[in-house]
Parts: sequence; C-alpha cells; structure tokens
Amino acid sequence: MKKFTINWRKALLIAIVFIASAAIQVLALNAFLIPNKVFSGGFNGIAQLLSIFFAQVFHINMQTGTFIMIFNIPVGIIGWKLIGGRFTALSFMNSIVVSVAQIVSPTQALTTEPLLASLFGGLLLGVSIGLALRYGFSTGGMDIIAMVVQKRTGKSIGVLMNGINFVVVIVAGAFIGWQNALFTLIGIYATGRAVDALYTGYQKLTALIVTSNGDEVVEALHRDLIRGITILPSKGAYTKRDSMTLMMVLSRYELVEMQEIVHRADPKAFINLLSTVSVSGEFFDADRQLQMRHAVAVPKLETMTAQLEAEQQLESQLDKLEDDDIK
Repeated sequence: MKKFTINWRKALLIAIVFIASAAIQVLALNAFLIPNKVFSGGFNGIAQLLSIFFAQVFHINMQTGTFIMIFNIPVGIIGWKLIGGRFTALSFMNSIVVSVAQIVSPTQALTTEPLLASLFGGLLLGVSIGLALRYGFSTGGMDIIAMVVQKRTGKSIGVLMNGINFVVVIVAGAFIGWQNALFTLIGIYATGRAVDALYTGYQKLTALIVTSNGDEVVEALHRDLIRGITILPSKGAYTKRDSMTLMMVLSRYELVEMQEIVHRADPKAFINLLSTVSVSGEFFDADRQLQMRHAVAVPKLETMTAQLEAEQQLESQLDKLEDDDIK
C-alpha cells in the first residue's frame, strides 16, 4: 500500500496564505469598494451591482457575499467535475470563506474619497489574487472558469473577462454614476498591476530545470503533464558535476503541478522560469494530453536515446490522432 506523506511546513504556509488572502479580499470589499460604490472586476463586481439592485428595487438587503457564494457554488462544482484537483478545491473554499466573512464583517469605509478607495481597494484585491495564485489556488469565480477553459481547450478567456468588466463599468456608469464607473476602471487596473507584481501574468512559461536525476524527472513529467522536453547536457561550474538541464514550455496553470512533480523526483532540482511571449508549433491542450496519455505508454527513460525514442513515439501518435480527426 502506497504511503502518503504530508509536508506540514508547506501545508501550514498554504493555510496562512489562504487565510491572509481571504482576509485581504474582505478588507478590500468592506472597507474600500462597497461603501464607496466602487466596483471590482469579474463576478465580485456583478455581485456588488446585484446587491445594490436588490436594495433599491426590491428593498431587500442582500449582502455582496451572498451573491459571490451563489455564483461560486455552481462554478466550483463544475470545475471539480471537469478538472478536479487541489487548485479547484482550495479556490472554491476560498470563495466560500470570503463570502461568509464579507457577510458577517462590518462594512465601514476607511476613506470616503473614491479615488483612494478605488486605488487601495484594487491593490488589495490584486494582492489577494496574486498571493493565492502564487501558492497554487485562486480566489474563485472567473479564475476557476479560466482554468477549466485552459485545461479543456488550451485557450484564454481574456476576451470574456474583459467583456464582463466592460459590462460592470457600463452598468455602474448608467445606473449609479459615470464617476463611479471611471473609479471602477482605476480599481480594475490597480488589481491587474498588483497581480502581475506578485504572480506572472503570462499565459505560457518556459521552465529550465537543472537536475542530477534527469531520467526520473523526465519520466515523471511525461507521465503527468505530457509536455515536450528538450534535454541539454550541463555541468556545474563549481562542483564540476554532470547534470541535465530540461527545457519545457507549459501553461501557467500547470506551474504548481510541474514544480511538485520535479521536487518529488529531485528535491534539489533548480527551476528557473522565463516569460514566454508566444509559441510556434504544437502545444497540447488538456484534452490532447489525455488522448496521448491513454494512447502512449511512456517507457522508463534510462538513456537519452530512450528519451528521443519516446518523443518520436509521441509525435507519431499525434500525427495518427490528427489523421483520425480529419477523417
């Protein structure tokens, strides 16, 4: 029976970040954005608008957190069914914690200046999102949808997210005031800048992995990620020991999984991440990866020749799958 071990130090760190991320997001909403009627982007912004709508039209006081929870419950269930994983579970839990905390916490403005509210509220939301993404989860909502679309199609939903933000701004301007809409734009921009400062904003990354257990790392990566890997023989300048440098391009949503796989196979591996502007050629989406995983049994890679043979086998299988799709 396989024995599972828990890295308690890492688990404690993730728990601390989880609590901090939720607390910062609630602070941004209750102390800056909601009392000043400045709106965030995505589902949170829609939740803020619905809360105001129900209060003014139906005279029903429904907190923003209630609508955040309503949105995230079906999104979390769909995300779990389609992709599962720790990312979805933690993201869903984070959104629920934020929803409950927003409802029970007092809404008290720390400033009544809309410009300061939009800047600080947007920055705090960005810090919350950036911290979450950096440690393998998100604040829920559109992040879960983005991961589902990325995993299933390999595409980005940037257009959809920008469309939702555009609707939030237009509705806020038309029914609440264009000044609030303009401050909302400032807040959304501040959020994006804060996320980029804490977590890479690029859709794809290039990883350079320096390891002394190259064969084991390659085998583990091919088994779980099915990504093309280029092997570069290398040598330590100080130790003079031979090593392998593995180069691979991956989606940012695979980053945490890749790091865990590598460090399970080689705890001392050195990973350097580079921003990738664009890629040309085959870049497998999650469905194609699943097809390849079922179609090809990855051999034990004991030599570089075996690695080359495995990649050739993957390429030939891909050609076969493409021919089947055409037929």
